[in-house]
Amino acid sequence: MEKASPLDIVLASQSPRRRELAEQAGWTVTVLPPPEAAEADAAPREAAETLEAWVARLARAKAEAVVSQLPANRQSIVLACDTIGVIGTEPLGKPQDRAAAADMLAKLSGRLHRVLTGSCVWPVGQAPGLAVTESVLEMQPLSPAFLERYLDSGLWKDKAGACGFQDGVIPLVLHAGSSSNVIGLPLETIRRQLTDCTHAAHQRAPSGSYSWFPAASFPEPAESLPAP
Repeated sequence: MEKASPLDIVLASQSPRRRELAEQAGWTVTVLPPPEAAEADAAPREAAETLEAWVARLARAKAEAVVSQLPANRQSIVLACDTIGVIGTEPLGKPQDRAAAADMLAKLSGRLHRVLTGSCVWPVGQAPGLAVTESVLEMQPLSPAFLERYLDSGLWKDKAGACGFQDGVIPLVLHAGSSSNVIGLPLETIRRQLTDCTHAAHQRAPSGSYSWFPAASFPEPAESLPAP
């Protein structure tokens, strides 16, 4: 484990997986989830808006909702993320029910897909920094029997694309990118953002701009899970 961070990091997420990753990275965090309305009331994706810009905007909306709850003189950094799966050009968020989960998994079965995570690092009283990180995965074909067992397990709930790489259940192969990004907290990217947030150049970043970290910018991983 890395040395604990001297920063006061407020994690704007109720995800136990994100909190676990942050603590494994050696960060001391306070969890303060944004209200559900922060994402629900966000403007829908515009026709000309890229998926990358959209997921970055959603991460910012979550962070902003938490920043607004903190005293302006608090020396804290709010960290928020939003993660989606992408099959072709279609975004796959969190399924609302079993039928939606089954539909997502049927689309992903036997195919490559991308995972995009928007991350917002927002020092209270300063300007936020946005980044988007990409990973590429392949889901091995799912048999009807396995699919039914998985749906019965409920493991698909609250997960983008209805599956979790970290669960070790769905047969996924990470072809490129960061495994922590797949789980929803791209540690490599966030470390860079935490460093950048103290620099004056970061403060002058145009509103809505974000740093882009494609899967190819990470060392090629060799992480896979066995087929069921």
